[in-house]
Amino acid sequence: MIMAFGISLLMNFASYWFSDKIVLMMYRAKEITQAESPKLFAIVSRVANVANLPMPKVYIIPGETPNAFATGRDPNHAAIAATEGIVNILSEDELEGVIAHEFAHIKHRDILTGSIVATMVGAITMIARMAGWSMMFAGRGSNDRRDSNGFGELAMLILAPIAAVLVQMAISRSREFLLMQVPHNLPVDPYRLQMR
Repeated sequence: MIMAFGISLLMNFASYWFSDKIVLMMYRAKEITQAESPKLFAIVSRVANVANLPMPKVYIIPGETPNAFATGRDPNHAAIAATEGIVNILSEDELEGVIAHEFAHIKHRDILTGSIVATMVGAITMIARMAGWSMMFAGRGSNDRRDSNGFGELAMLILAPIAAVLVQMAISRSREFLLMQVPHNLPVDPYRLQMR
């Protein structure tokens, strides 16, 4: 169990520490300047100023699917990324609401929370896999195995990782809901679009 937790902790720490570089590379995001996308850059700068957070790096993602996200290990290493689609289809007020939502994630350190939860989920999944290999290869023919419940062990092997992922998703959703409940000191309500 300690080994599974250690491996999961190491993998998720690396993922957390380099999260901005990893996810931005996955999405082929390109860092932009104010000259390249004045509308997006101005909105990010304005929200950062009002939220009293450092100006993050700003990235644009090629593609028409409307999406935006925040990444980075802390407010001083944060990045905001938006797709070309969301920048083109939303008005300035709407885009400001989306960017404010992403700043709320930075302010509340949701990336750290997600990394801690992912470490726990990874550890539970590894322990379940180790238990599965142990069931298949250890104790064949021994008296200890005759009294074991194979169906119960199989159910644990399958259900433990599923339960862990469900907990991870529930925490993710609860963090989103929490952002709607607390004041952010941001220029616009991040959830105005959802409340219409």
